[in-house]
Amino acid sequence: MKFILHLIALALVLPFAQAESFAANPPLPSGLKCEYLKNPLGIDNPNPRFTWLLTDTRKGATQTAYQVLVDTDSAKVALGTGTEWDTKKVVSGNTLAVYKGKALRPFTKYYWAVTLWDKDGQKTTQAVASFEMGMINQQNWRGAWISDTRDVNLKPAPYFRKTFATDKKIKSARVYVAVAGLYELYINGQKIGNHRLDPMYTRFDRRTLYVTHDVTAALQNSKNAIGVLLGNGWYNHQSTAVWNFHEAPWRGRPTFCLDLRITYDDGTTEVISSGKGWKTAPSPVIFNSIYTAEHQDARLAQDGWNNPDFNDKDWKDVIFRTSPSQNIVAQAMVPVRNVEEIPAKSMKKLNDTTYLFDLGRNISGVSQLKIKGEAGTVVRLKHAERLGANGFADMSNIDIHYRPTDNQDPFQVDVYTLSGKGEDTFMPHFNYKGFQYVELTCAKPLQLSKGSLTGYFMHSDVPPAGQVTTANPTMNKLWWATNNSYLSNLFGYPTDCPQREKNGWTGDAHIASETGLYNFDAITVYEKWLADHRDEQQANGVLPSIIPTGGWGYEWGNGPDWTSTIAIIPWNIYLFYGDTKILADNYSHMKRYVDYIQTIAPKHLTTWGLGDWVPVKSKSPVEFTSSVYYFVDATIVAKTAALLGKTADAAYYSSLAKNIKDAINAKYLNRENGIYGSGVQTELSVPLQWGIVPEDMKAKVAANLAKRVQADGSHIDVGLLGTKAILNALSENGYADLAYAVAAQETYPSWGWWIKNGATTLYENWPIDAKSDISLNHIMFGEIGAWLYKALGGIKPDETKPGFKNVLIEPHFVKDLTGFAASHDGPQGRITSAWKKTDKGIEYRLVIPANSTATLKLHLPDGKQLYENGKIVKAIMKAQTITLANVVAGEYLFEIR
Repeated sequence: MKFILHLIALALVLPFAQAESFAANPPLPSGLKCEYLKNPLGIDNPNPRFTWLLTDTRKGATQTAYQVLVDTDSAKVALGTGTEWDTKKVVSGNTLAVYKGKALRPFTKYYWAVTLWDKDGQKTTQAVASFEMGMINQQNWRGAWISDTRDVNLKPAPYFRKTFATDKKIKSARVYVAVAGLYELYINGQKIGNHRLDPMYTRFDRRTLYVTHDVTAALQNSKNAIGVLLGNGWYNHQSTAVWNFHEAPWRGRPTFCLDLRITYDDGTTEVISSGKGWKTAPSPVIFNSIYTAEHQDARLAQDGWNNPDFNDKDWKDVIFRTSPSQNIVAQAMVPVRNVEEIPAKSMKKLNDTTYLFDLGRNISGVSQLKIKGEAGTVVRLKHAERLGANGFADMSNIDIHYRPTDNQDPFQVDVYTLSGKGEDTFMPHFNYKGFQYVELTCAKPLQLSKGSLTGYFMHSDVPPAGQVTTANPTMNKLWWATNNSYLSNLFGYPTDCPQREKNGWTGDAHIASETGLYNFDAITVYEKWLADHRDEQQANGVLPSIIPTGGWGYEWGNGPDWTSTIAIIPWNIYLFYGDTKILADNYSHMKRYVDYIQTIAPKHLTTWGLGDWVPVKSKSPVEFTSSVYYFVDATIVAKTAALLGKTADAAYYSSLAKNIKDAINAKYLNRENGIYGSGVQTELSVPLQWGIVPEDMKAKVAANLAKRVQADGSHIDVGLLGTKAILNALSENGYADLAYAVAAQETYPSWGWWIKNGATTLYENWPIDAKSDISLNHIMFGEIGAWLYKALGGIKPDETKPGFKNVLIEPHFVKDLTGFAASHDGPQGRITSAWKKTDKGIEYRLVIPANSTATLKLHLPDGKQLYENGKIVKAIMKAQTITLANVVAGEYLFEIR
């Protein structure tokens, strides 16, 4: 931790050492992505999106034109020819182009190049990347759906294998594998890829994902073997919990369909498919549950089962199965991986047969155990977030929703039976947990050390897109903990917690979506999850509170305060990426959702919703908060309609939004005293955050909010919905110092209180000794991660020029903080906003990437002036706020003194 704090301190100093003097490097295109992925394999979108950056460090750098070329021959695009698509020179600053060339062919690799023209009209050199199409059409599958049985209650996970021979030189080979359940793929004894828990969870009977693997290097010009290990995942949920996943309408024994397409040097192709000739047998994975744990018996291992020369005479033939859905589509998203290896921080022997490992931090993922012992020795690994008073692992805070029917499937307890053949290594294949501690118990003493157990932090491997450092160590730890919770709850869909639920709670996700987007390049996960929304929406427009779902959540927990994900997340993606596709894909669904609320809210107010979940003490009316989100949804539908050219819809939903706003204000706003409802923090901050407050009342409502917060000792008194609003409502309405005071609190109730009590992730409840709702790794209170960027860094997207084509910059130099730095990698490049206080005043460093502009607002202390390069900046100042419009790309170092 000392090393981390040293780096943080260094990061705060470095931005001000001196503005870098960049060498005059030639402008170049960089960061080429197709469908927001680098050189993706197996995509299905017939009109893929291409994105890129302009790398140009000169002041005022901008792209004036671009040309995109697509061809199946890399040499052609490198030489400036695109026979599949040639946009010619397009005079535009856009860094996103949608393919409109010849029809793309399945299983075909394409190369694409982009050439840019800079601010002087000079042409850059080309940058070349690739993408490869997948099945595109379901009719292109050759394989059959196969399994070992139809028995959903059978516990052991099945092995599958198939041998084949090749005698020609192989040019390339791809495996396309669609699975209902989870899988691991092997060729010639080698595990293919580093993905975990593929494919991602969907509503399997409506949409099934397939994954593409490049297996060229794994094949040999002789006999080969394909091996598949299948796990239950969410498809065959054998554990019983309150959400009734074991009763999901899709439930079945795991099944898969596979095509191995081999292209030879002579141009011919061969397809090895799932079907007759495949054989199956039980594996050593004798039980697996995505929800609880995994059990393995190492004595049952069949060494070499996935090698060509293995004798499978005792294996049985596979059976054929129906396709789980009629919609088999590519998994075009970042995968789940073991992203970070975390050695045990300590090991304590509790008694002769019990050992406690502590990772030193809370994570989502698995533990790996290396151990020696007699054959048949059973080891149990209990994963927990906290310890009891006796020093043993305590799961009472996270096992409350589990409803086991017997004692054979203990919650978050892996069970491993040793082989007795030297050192065994155990790590689950098809499970993850939320934990910090691992309690190991066994029937007899074993030789163990701290190095015997390692933790692996698993999550969707989204690229980092942001960085925050401050002069406040607690705030730095809080930013890090917030990101840990965000990542711990990202497994192909956003979840609430990685231990007791693993559910895609909608409210948690939209509250934390800006935090995710500032810190990570997460668009592929959100696009997939919004497709899950479309699968789950009922014909009348209703969405469940958890997505995906096996049927639970349509009757409780949904409503506009939660399921506004259908509108809020697409809108946030549009703001951050400047891409309208997610809005177009979901427009009819968000519209249908708003239309449903109209049917139950004839007077424009609705009581449908959960309300301000898990508040500190004050409760706001559900009708009030849900009606605000109804307004938000209607507003987003209106704006989306305008963007998509649906003018009649835009006018209709704008009018609806106004009516909702007027109804809220008529019932809840006391215009005389400027108070909503009873005047608690949520009631005052939520209407400020979401634009409900009439313009002439904002100052009065904000002042009342400030008084309320001060009366509460500058501490929060909000629940989930208020958490989203409280800091923003203060900092955006003239009370940034107070917002920071609330954010930086280190006494109860506050985020800092958690950190001071050892939290490395965010909690589910404000009191750390709460009797219920006290998961120690929850993301629902995670808006503070976005607020750091928006308020202290002042970095916001501009709705009129989304995707940070123009950046709104309005940092707040709060009085109780001496330095702050934030950066965000947007679609145009890295934005940096950093400041520190000096003896003379404030130094402020701003970096706007090439092809962007900024609107800069700086709040100057009384009597202070703004300087750049020692000269006073001449600009309009109003109430000590100076505004600079159209700040061009480049690096700026300002002084306020």
